Amino acid sequence: MTKPSTRTIVALAAAGVLVVIVAVAAVVTVAVRNATTPVPALTVYAHGKSVTVPPYKYCTVAGIADSGQVHMNPCQQSDITVPVQPAGNPVQISLPKKIADAPWVMVREYVLPDNRTVVRDVKTYLDFEPGTLALTVPSQPTRNLRLVGLELQLVLPARDTLGHEFFVPYQAWSVKTA
Repeated sequence: MTKPSTRTIVALAAAGVLVVIVAVAAVVTVAVRNATTPVPALTVYAHGKSVTVPPYKYCTVAGIADSGQVHMNPCQQSDITVPVQPAGNPVQISLPKKIADAPWVMVREYVLPDNRTVVRDVKTYLDFEPGTLALTVPSQPTRNLRLVGLELQLVLPARDTLGHEFFVPYQAWSVKTA
């Protein structure tokens, strides 16, 4: 039996290294392709405390049919409303870029001193500079109003058969302040 030459040993080693590189590349490719993108969360700050708010409702748009109908993928509905205690201080909301760059609506709910009458106030992305990454919500804009909750929604513009235009929420984050 003859001893393999140095050239043969180098060729076998190179082939072995190449096999390992291809195997690692295949594993990384499959892992990246199968990786799920985490759902975006809001960071809410009030009265010295910061909380992460996961989506209350999270749907993704699958596409738009020729008829104009929007098709949604199955939605995730957590029904999680995160409590914060502003204690009369403003509530600050940090928006991830993915949310800040999309059409959104913020529904703020205030209650009058009788604790029964709810006043809704709606702001949209159009009320702010494009790409706004932080929102400040007064918890007591007047003596008679007290913030009890807010919801931030990503929306799609829609039109009914009569031509009325409105927004349809497909993602939402909910915060309770009272």
